[in-house]
Amino acid sequence: MVAMALSKLLLLAFAFFFTYIEGRVHGKTKLNHLHIVSHISLPPASAPAPAPQAAVSPSYYTNSPSPSPSPSPTQVQRVARVYNVLSFGAVGDGATDDTQAFKMAWDTACLQNEPAILLAPDEYSFMIQPTIFTGPCKTSLVFQIDGTIMPPDGPESWPSKMSKRQWLVFYKIDGLSMQGGGVINGRGEKWWNLPCKPHKGTNGTTLPGPCDSPVAIRFFLSSNLTVRGLKVKNSPQFHFRFDSCQNVLVQMLSIKSPSQSPNTDGIHIENTNNVQIHNSVVSNGDDCVSIGAGCHNVDIKNITCGPSHGISIGSLGIRNSQACVSNITVTDSIIKHSDNGVRIKTWQGGYGSVSKISFHNIHMETVRNPIIIDQYYCLTKNCTNQTSAVYISDILYTKIKGTYDVRSPPLRLACSDSVPCTNLRLSEIELLPAQGQFVANPFCWNAYGAMQNLTIPPVSCLLDGIPQYFGQNSIDQCQNNLY
Repeated sequence: MVAMALSKLLLLAFAFFFTYIEGRVHGKTKLNHLHIVSHISLPPASAPAPAPQAAVSPSYYTNSPSPSPSPSPTQVQRVARVYNVLSFGAVGDGATDDTQAFKMAWDTACLQNEPAILLAPDEYSFMIQPTIFTGPCKTSLVFQIDGTIMPPDGPESWPSKMSKRQWLVFYKIDGLSMQGGGVINGRGEKWWNLPCKPHKGTNGTTLPGPCDSPVAIRFFLSSNLTVRGLKVKNSPQFHFRFDSCQNVLVQMLSIKSPSQSPNTDGIHIENTNNVQIHNSVVSNGDDCVSIGAGCHNVDIKNITCGPSHGISIGSLGIRNSQACVSNITVTDSIIKHSDNGVRIKTWQGGYGSVSKISFHNIHMETVRNPIIIDQYYCLTKNCTNQTSAVYISDILYTKIKGTYDVRSPPLRLACSDSVPCTNLRLSEIELLPAQGQFVANPFCWNAYGAMQNLTIPPVSCLLDGIPQYFGQNSIDQCQNNLY
């Protein structure tokens, strides 16, 4: 009996010691799932619920495809080790500088030979200084944001020796997933109120003073990226920016900033190829999605956009530069209460081409310029006329319906004097005034194309045939740049 009692005491002591050690390792972790199989490829359960449905209008999208089903747990069972920033010294009170904890957690996870999760847990708010998270990493990495992350509060709090043009940068990363049910709060209010911002002066003028404002999240020279399920708000400038990236999936995001917040593009891509932007809601003070030079094979689908400046290709060709954009599709989306709907904008003096663009099945709600090509884009009234221009061709507009703001015509196709737009095709266009009964006439300038069936209003201002200028050389030069 004595021996049996002694054995029980030893067993209890061992259990207590083991529990104590485990508590020391994960002492600051509130989660109970750190040691189970991680279903990291599944869409987060707390993704913004309106996103998949909000961009579907029963009047127009009864045949719209639904998002692909999520893989079953058996398809995604991979053991991934969790690196909780609390275990690296993060406090998460919204005021303490947690930058070093995030960097240490990143460096540790990045060096692993097995899949890793960097976790910013729920119920905490982490303040992070401007930081570059660098790769390449040895493993695929998940940045799981379940709490809130935020930058310093405004220009006065920004580190004096750090760039004011960016906050969090992910550089040379392959296979990163940024996801979760948490919030990225850009704290942009004090940046928007700088005196240099356009809305601060009279009639759009600006006042003297520094004007740099940071992009919230920037991916640079990275590939195989996924951004999913997050709520992002109030960025000082662009919310997301992808530069020189390959194979990008963005889905189920909620991006929100005030309609008067300057330059707060939701998602901007530049020199980035093979991109999918799906099932998201964007409301901000600039373009919901903007596509810069060097972008190819971009699919934008099921987006609810507005109030905003719409979905834009451009601006392109600034300072007489080359711009090449091709194979862009925008489908099954809603644009509402916005300055523009679907837009292509270029500066005079640029060169290159925009080709093989399709805008299909888009519902407009009180949009000032539902369909617009503007090859005279200029931020001041002093831009000089130039003969060179980015060549625009093979643009398809189909099933674009809804209402327009009567302050502007429903279609404005303003092409270059010397480089006409060609092969513009319109089908099933039905744009009616949001107020009144008078349907304004479209505006065309040096725009060649055809209505494939009757549109409302009729676009009779399109020119027939093939113009004397033929820009195939511009398209060929851009295609050669891809190889």
